[in-house]
Amino acid sequence: MTFETAIGPAGVLLLGYLLGSIPFGLLLTRFFGAGDLRQIGSGNIGATNVLRTGRKGLAAATLLLDLAKGAAAVLIAGALIPGGGVLGGLAAFIGHCYPVWLKFNGGKGVATMMGVVLALHWPSGIVFAVVWLGLLAALRISSLAGMSAAISAPVSAAFFGRIDLVLMLLALAMIVLWKHRANIDRLLNGTEPRVGGSKKSA
Repeated sequence: MTFETAIGPAGVLLLGYLLGSIPFGLLLTRFFGAGDLRQIGSGNIGATNVLRTGRKGLAAATLLLDLAKGAAAVLIAGALIPGGGVLGGLAAFIGHCYPVWLKFNGGKGVATMMGVVLALHWPSGIVFAVVWLGLLAALRISSLAGMSAAISAPVSAAFFGRIDLVLMLLALAMIVLWKHRANIDRLLNGTEPRVGGSKKSA
């Protein structure tokens, strides 16, 4: 039995899920004395809610670590078995959004998805980053920027001829939209807060 056969797709999925399920935002805010992130702002464990603690450094670190775990899952899984990158990235994203440690109540997946996209196909990852950061800078609405970036991933993959990635990235984008369903309601009602505002955003 070879190593690739021993670990198999199931092992790659488990590894990716466990890596993705590490709640960096929650761990960092607790370690540095910023409180329980689940009791702050929206209660979300992502970088946007970490920013509501007033600790910009922790928010930036959360963003980078959530991104890094998505990319790492792709690269490690791809090194373990042929074609494992897609499985590892998918599992890491699911782990971030639905971590078993937090009763499956995790983040919204934008940063982790960006890491996955960058590792799978960097040109689509660049498009993702430009859409996300560009809209965030222009509109200061985190949810709209994140959802737009997620939608851009399958579109850019198709544009660049990576048809093999389109369905997987489309599935991830749909989950991002589902996790933002409360934000979508507020966007339609004109009540979604901007970054730096005082209103809650779930």
